[in-house]
Amino acid sequence: MTDNAVGLVDEDDGGIVGGPWIETEPKGRALGSARALLAGMGLIMVGNGLQGAVLGVRAENEGFGLAITGAVMAGFFVGFLLGARLAEHFLGAVGHIRVFAALASMASAVSILHPLWVNPPAWVVLRVIFGLCMAGIYVTVESWLNDMGTKANRGRLLGTYSVVTMGGLAAGQLLLNGGDPAGFDLYIFSSALISVALVPIALSATSAPPLVAPMPLPLRQLVSLVPTGMLTGFCAGMSHGALLGVGAAYAASEGLPASRIALFLSAATTGAIVFVWPIGAASDRISRRVVIFAVATAAAAIAAAMTLIDPGTGLSLAFMFLFGGTTFPLYSLAISHIGDWVPSNQLSGASAGLVRVTGIGAVIGPVVAGLAMALTSPWAFFIVLVVPHAMISVVIGGRIAARKGILANEQTKFAPWPVRASSMALNLLLRTARPMKRSDRTGPGQNS
Repeated sequence: MTDNAVGLVDEDDGGIVGGPWIETEPKGRALGSARALLAGMGLIMVGNGLQGAVLGVRAENEGFGLAITGAVMAGFFVGFLLGARLAEHFLGAVGHIRVFAALASMASAVSILHPLWVNPPAWVVLRVIFGLCMAGIYVTVESWLNDMGTKANRGRLLGTYSVVTMGGLAAGQLLLNGGDPAGFDLYIFSSALISVALVPIALSATSAPPLVAPMPLPLRQLVSLVPTGMLTGFCAGMSHGALLGVGAAYAASEGLPASRIALFLSAATTGAIVFVWPIGAASDRISRRVVIFAVATAAAAIAAAMTLIDPGTGLSLAFMFLFGGTTFPLYSLAISHIGDWVPSNQLSGASAGLVRVTGIGAVIGPVVAGLAMALTSPWAFFIVLVVPHAMISVVIGGRIAARKGILANEQTKFAPWPVRASSMALNLLLRTARPMKRSDRTGPGQNS
């Protein structure tokens, strides 16, 4: 048993022991509470996916321009960066259920306000607030789920949570077919979905866990310890921010009808659900860096090929499916790679640092994509998606050739964590996923 920054970790069962962290909830009740959390989170993600899609289309139809649309949609990720730290403060003060209820209520209200003030400054403010609420919801649900989990079931909980969040996002994007982005119906429906998400959480019989914030780690030191993991997280954030932020605006600017826009967006998230497990399994069996290199190279090639394909065709949907299946797993690969290299006493700060760096990339992605499309042509959207993946390929390819990696059987176990996971959840995941007998090998002059 080892002492660390957050609590006492029992190396035999992977659980946190001592004081208020002792698991006292009956197994059946814990599983029921997990189902309630997953049901609530699924409804929120459906509303989130619908809102992101309808706002991108509405912004293009209102003549915001692609550059302004990119800046507006980046507001979500700015709020996300601010929200995680704020949520951790309030969780310690009032508890999980109250924080979840407050943030979901605020997100629901924000969703319905967009059609009342259709102008870029108002939408930037609303997107920042919504992103802040979503960050807090992620922190709340993820830390809660991890507290419910044990070594025996945490992997299943994590995999189910990933499918629920990505599946909800895809389902919400498909709901774009259910109304006119110029009207009120879709905004009301998005708001209603988020509001209804409160019901299973509020009615579940569960005790919420305490929360202890991770200790900070200087970013410069973190980059020196695991440069490839941090680069992968940053570039994945750029790609995902651009895709989720201005993907709908790109499709609308190409003249696609709402039905095709919905399929265009949901194809990528569906690909993520299908490919994340086989990619993760491969990364557990061979060098993680090799898998990251191969996946990033494939994503860059697919995005480059998309510049030559007519948008809205069946072929373009197939390529978007493949692109989503290669770009979205990069975040989980970055998390696992950090767990391979960072010493145990620095995992708390490393997980928080990865969330911040990925969030910064997610803010930059839609802004750069919007500007590139405005200054050149809509197809520049895919060039922006090529660049971060090509950066990963070049840098990691060079490091594979120059530096010896760790053996596959000494790597942490891959977990399919959703994009923009909270630092609290990543900290617990990395500690419990670490092989029990592995000694920390990272020292001066030794990195990934």
